[in-house]
Amino acid sequence: MFGKSSWQSKCAAVMAIGITAGSIAPLVASAPALAQSNFYDVSSNYWAAEFIQELARRDVIAGFPDGSFRPEQPVTRAQFAAMIRKAFQKAPERRAVNFNDVSRNYWAYGAIQEAYTTGFLSGYPGNRFAPNQNIPREQVLVSLANGLDYSPSNSSINTLQYYNDSFNISNYARRPIAAATEKQIVVNYPNVQSLNPKATATRAQVAAFIYQALVSNNQASAISSPYIVAFKSSPPTPVAVTIPAETVIPVKYDKAEKILVTKDETAPLTLTVSQNVITDRGDIVIPAGSQVIGELKPAEGGSQFVAQKLVLTSGQEYNIDANSEVITKTETVKKGSRLRSTLKNAALGAGAAAAIAGVTGDRAIATEEVLGGAAVGSLVGLFFGKKSVDLIVIDPDTDLQMTIEEQFEVSLR
Repeated sequence: MFGKSSWQSKCAAVMAIGITAGSIAPLVASAPALAQSNFYDVSSNYWAAEFIQELARRDVIAGFPDGSFRPEQPVTRAQFAAMIRKAFQKAPERRAVNFNDVSRNYWAYGAIQEAYTTGFLSGYPGNRFAPNQNIPREQVLVSLANGLDYSPSNSSINTLQYYNDSFNISNYARRPIAAATEKQIVVNYPNVQSLNPKATATRAQVAAFIYQALVSNNQASAISSPYIVAFKSSPPTPVAVTIPAETVIPVKYDKAEKILVTKDETAPLTLTVSQNVITDRGDIVIPAGSQVIGELKPAEGGSQFVAQKLVLTSGQEYNIDANSEVITKTETVKKGSRLRSTLKNAALGAGAAAAIAGVTGDRAIATEEVLGGAAVGSLVGLFFGKKSVDLIVIDPDTDLQMTIEEQFEVSLR
């Protein structure tokens, strides 16, 4: 059960703090005589001493009859289940299962059933629980994250990069361990950045994990320890990348299939980047959907788009020196022309709109929406009485692709 449902088909984590069943009574706190908090084999400067002592005071764990705790002893799945039962109070969220290898008179039968129904643990394929199997550290963390319904709020990949052995974490365990890391449940001794996910969990390690889970769930006060993974997500440092001159920016204009302007007019125009612009390393420097703000301007007998500002999808803005090729294709509008085909799906510069109105006498064209919302009526007189006018015809999908004239830097985040 990796993540509640999938964990059942793969793995589970269960343990109390004790030793192998059958040799000595399982050591969860059940008898007052064993509820001591000081053990002769846990010195005051032992790395997990406070975690062990606090759980012992809460009667979540207990020592052995000889007054020892045996902190380096491995923990079984059944022992972990018994400890979970003592540490957390949670309503059942699924029906109990009778595991083939856990009889009703087994000492941890009730704890295993409760750990399963509350979502902390599951079994293996074949309806097995493997109660006497030693539990790996990654299973303990998965169990706590799943049982407490924790999910990572940041990228699991970024969070797990904190560990120098993150490559050893099983796939099923990655998201839960990322969540446990964010909740500061993970305690790594002696190297705080070494998780050792496949290593068998010791009694001391499990005590630390469970105590930290209680802290994360507001059931216990925090303990100061240099071995608690206090990972904090931080935004990546921006990296400056130079976009070289001669880089082509593919653009589109969704508001019209063609644009009409006169040869001598300037019209504001905002275009949308139609494809990602990427570096040789595959980094996206200009995402599709970014905007290029500029103007259509007269140039060498035609019209040319001149970019002024680049606005990335992140909101970052950059001044940009980029131009399209000069567009010289024209369409002639004559007096008496039928305008339906000329104006269909077209955007007009103010000058083009005025020219059409002046030549054809159709003043209704002056009410059409034009680029930049410029006033058309005042320009109509410039074309009144003319028999024809040549307009530049621009296909936004092909004619306005632009080339960067001078390199500039953007910040990747």
